[in-house]
Amino acid sequence: MAKAAGNKPSPKARAQVLHTLGFGVPATSDPHHFKVVIPKASTGKVQISEHLGLQSASNDNAVIDRVLLDRPRWTAIRAEVQRAFNARLAAHGIKPGAWKVGDNPVDRLLGKELCVLAWAVEQMEMEKIPVAVRNWLALRPEERWWLFGMTAMSTGGVMDAGKGWRAALKHALGDVAQSELLAPRARRGKPEQEVAQGSLGLFGNEAP
Repeated sequence: MAKAAGNKPSPKARAQVLHTLGFGVPATSDPHHFKVVIPKASTGKVQISEHLGLQSASNDNAVIDRVLLDRPRWTAIRAEVQRAFNARLAAHGIKPGAWKVGDNPVDRLLGKELCVLAWAVEQMEMEKIPVAVRNWLALRPEERWWLFGMTAMSTGGVMDAGKGWRAALKHALGDVAQSELLAPRARRGKPEQEVAQGSLGLFGNEAP
């Protein structure tokens, strides 16, 4: 007798049972993720922090504040970031997210990519931010991860604006010509530590 069709759930159906918070964060115990805190006050700065979760060596460095963005700069990037992230989530059968006042959990890989753009625009002239967003969108995910890794090693804290790689990101993404300077380096490879970590999130073979 032939087996009844439909006993085995499709990959899409299996993906839909994943429980996530915000933008793709697994609803598990203390996962590695990022958090975007949007204050209720319309002039309040938006904070992006990395929460290492169970990967943290100690409670002292479990949370790393990565960047504070002036509200107009956040407003200039939020819609395109949400659209790009939700397209990625949809491709993996994960429910979309939406920015809201308060805490917004973000998948650890998407959070790294968001930091790259936020670092680039934190001191950028407002009129150049649309160019930076377009250049950021043109980068492949692994290129954004590489740029995050290089920047976070020495200038990845909330007080490091305008220094080292943070300054380089501002000029590279904010200028059409200079945007080609960093991308080829990213294509040559990812930091060895990133490769060794393997996939820990929901993005399967996308993960560094």
